[in-house]
Amino acid sequence: MPNYPQTIHFVGLNTPVGIEWSARNLDVIGTIPAEIDGAFFRAVPDPAHPPMFDDDIVLSGDGMVAKFAIHDGKVDYAIRYVETERYRLEKDARRALFGQYRNPFTDDASVAGRDRTVANTTPVWHGGRLLMTKEDGLGYQVDPDTLETLGRFDYYGALKSQTFTAHPRVDPETGEMFFFGYEADGLCSTKISYAIADRDGKLISEQWFDQPYCSTIHDFAITEHYAIFPIFPTTADLDRLKAGGAHWAHQQDLESWVGIMPRYGKVEEMRWFKGRNGVSAFHLVNAYEEDGFVHLDLCLSDTNAFGFMREAGGIQRDQRDIQGGLTRWTFDLSKEGDMFEERLVGPPGDMPRLRDADQGRPYRAAWYLSMNPQGGPPLPGGPVGVAFNALLRIEPGNGRIDMMGLEPGMAISEPVHVPSTQDEHEGWLLMVVDRQAGEADFKSELWVVEAGAIAAGPIARVPMPMPMRAQVHGAWVSARQLANARQNVDSEAA
Repeated sequence: MPNYPQTIHFVGLNTPVGIEWSARNLDVIGTIPAEIDGAFFRAVPDPAHPPMFDDDIVLSGDGMVAKFAIHDGKVDYAIRYVETERYRLEKDARRALFGQYRNPFTDDASVAGRDRTVANTTPVWHGGRLLMTKEDGLGYQVDPDTLETLGRFDYYGALKSQTFTAHPRVDPETGEMFFFGYEADGLCSTKISYAIADRDGKLISEQWFDQPYCSTIHDFAITEHYAIFPIFPTTADLDRLKAGGAHWAHQQDLESWVGIMPRYGKVEEMRWFKGRNGVSAFHLVNAYEEDGFVHLDLCLSDTNAFGFMREAGGIQRDQRDIQGGLTRWTFDLSKEGDMFEERLVGPPGDMPRLRDADQGRPYRAAWYLSMNPQGGPPLPGGPVGVAFNALLRIEPGNGRIDMMGLEPGMAISEPVHVPSTQDEHEGWLLMVVDRQAGEADFKSELWVVEAGAIAAGPIARVPMPMPMRAQVHGAWVSARQLANARQNVDSEAA
């Protein structure tokens, strides 16, 4: 391997691997239920070249799309680079050409004006397409069978935004996908594009509005009638970028905001609600309506969870000192004013997972990652530098919490949910679990866990024969969805 900086972003579970590989018939310990039939796609940042600057971060890593294909209890695996324009340019040059994270003013002059996105954050499935996304650019379409990169996707020229969120929301009844893009018309812009694609993946609406300041809007939410945009005070500044500084800097003394509009309405109908200063959330669990109120459940902390974003804003705090938890914000849209209620509903954590059928609706349970008090020191790795070592299942309605805690020296990545056809069965969760086997040696396994009985641990495990780098997000796509997409492609070709 080439020499990489010896920082938290390139050691431990973040050690670069940089290998495209595939394997059939991986060993399975236990039994994978027959209902688990489809593909688990993962977004894995993995730099193909050492960075131009030693203070580079995990989130700059080239996107790799990984796939666990599961059928009849058998498991195949493959992983390939997403061949973005950036990846191809650097591959040809055999070195890094793009500089600091999301700062084009630090790039090699030969790539001025070229697409910087690494498409490394979320695999998005909608309308029979698989997109690899990162919110600083458009998504790249990937063949779900071969993992071949098909190219940048802009809805055949219909989408005018320059960016596409890593967290769109798909309505379980209409099949429509609701999404947005911030910095929609360029660097440090306050413009947000809000768009809707129908169940077949055709763009049917795009509107633009301004946020109060240029912030990183990583996630948003929908209900049956509303779209919800939380704005947190991690801000961009063009002069700072031109001086070679960080794209994002957290402002602890700046207020947060929440914009709520009718999801089929006009952006002029947006209502803004004012939140606490300095708070931050990257991932939202869900939102829904109840008796005239709108509830938003989110993984909230009292400051930004990313050290490099805090430090750019002059905030020096240890990761272990950050406070927060699963929080519910409740909005009464019948009243005037910009206030809302807040209450804590669960322990600290992140990377939440919800049943697809519960999107935008009242929900019984959700799952998210947290820390096991008996799990020992967390392993180094993942986007924030320390890895989670517990999985929680929470029922917000009654406060019940179950935990699958890992042993010391273990870590867990975000799960995906696989539904069951049995009415009383909550389905399954698939996730990659890592274990430290030596000072710089880590072993990985795919785990299958009963979604309604996580404390029992895995019912099946798939040991991986090669090193695996920590993922960001994942997606489950059923065999039926894959087959329908394949059939549509064949029909269009005919």
